[in-house]
Amino acid sequence: MNRRTFIASSSLATLASSFPSSLFGAFMQDLSDEQICKMKFDFAVSQSLAGKPINEVIVEIGRTFLGVEYGANVLDTDGDEKLVVNLRALDCVTFYENCVTLARCVKMKKASFQDYMAQLQFLRYRDGKIDGYTSRLHYTTDYWFNAEKKGILKVVTKEIFGEKNVAEIPGPINFMTAHRESYKHLKTDDANWKTIKLQEDAINARKNYFMPKGNLHMFQDKVNHGDLIGISTNVAGMDIAHTGVAVKIDGKLHFMHSPNVGKKVQITEVPLHEYLAKNGKQTGIIVARVNEV
Repeated sequence: MNRRTFIASSSLATLASSFPSSLFGAFMQDLSDEQICKMKFDFAVSQSLAGKPINEVIVEIGRTFLGVEYGANVLDTDGDEKLVVNLRALDCVTFYENCVTLARCVKMKKASFQDYMAQLQFLRYRDGKIDGYTSRLHYTTDYWFNAEKKGILKVVTKEIFGEKNVAEIPGPINFMTAHRESYKHLKTDDANWKTIKLQEDAINARKNYFMPKGNLHMFQDKVNHGDLIGISTNVAGMDIAHTGVAVKIDGKLHFMHSPNVGKKVQITEVPLHEYLAKNGKQTGIIVARVNEV
C-alpha cells in the first residue's frame, strides 16, 4: 500500500495514535481538501477536543498544519469571486482562519465538509456574504472588526495591555489602492478600486491599537494560548503585515504561523518578542480572542 492509499483509507483518529500532530502536515499533500477536512474532524474526536476551551482547540488544530507548505496568493483566483478552499498550502491568513473555522465547527459539533465551508465563508467575507472581490475582508483590522460584529472574536489589545501601554496604528491605511498594480482584481477594475477606497476610508475613521514590540516581553503573560496575533508594520499604508496564533511554551509566548514563500507552517523557536526584534519592519502586535460557541 502506497502512502496515498494508506492515508486516504485511514482516519486521522488512527493516524493520531501513531504520529504526533506536528507530522500531519507532511502527510496531507496527497489528499483532497474534503479528505483533509474529515481527517481534522476525526482527530478532534480522537482527542475529545469538543470538550476543551476553544483557544486550546485552535492550537491543537493549528499543530496539525505544522509542516504544510506556504501558498502565495491562494485566494486570488481568476474569474468571479468564489469560496476558495485549500488545506494543502496556506498563507498567514488562511492558516489562522482555517484554525478558527475548524475549531468553531468542532465546538459546535458540525463536522461535515459543508459545515466547514459555511463557517469559512462566514469568517472570510464581510457579513458572511460573497458579493465579488471587495466582499472578501482584505485588511486584518477590518477583518477582525467585522468578525467582532459577527460575534466570532473580540479584539482585546487595548484591554489586556492597558491604554497607556499601546499606540495607535498610524494612518492612512491605503496600501491596496496606492498599489493597485499589485492586485489583479484592482489594477484594471475601477469599480473594485473605488469600493476598496471606501473600505479604507471606513478603516481610517476607526482607531486601532498595537502593543509596541519593545515592550512586549514585559506583557507577554497577558496574551493567552490560542489568541490570534496580528503583527503591525511601518510599511506605509498597511495596518498588519503578518498573522498567526499565540502558543505558550514553558510560560513563554511563541508564534505559530505560515511564514513566507519557501517555508512551512511552524512555531517560532524563540519567543515572539525575540522574533519581532529581528525584523525592522515589524512594529508590534494586535491581539484578538476567539469567543466560545
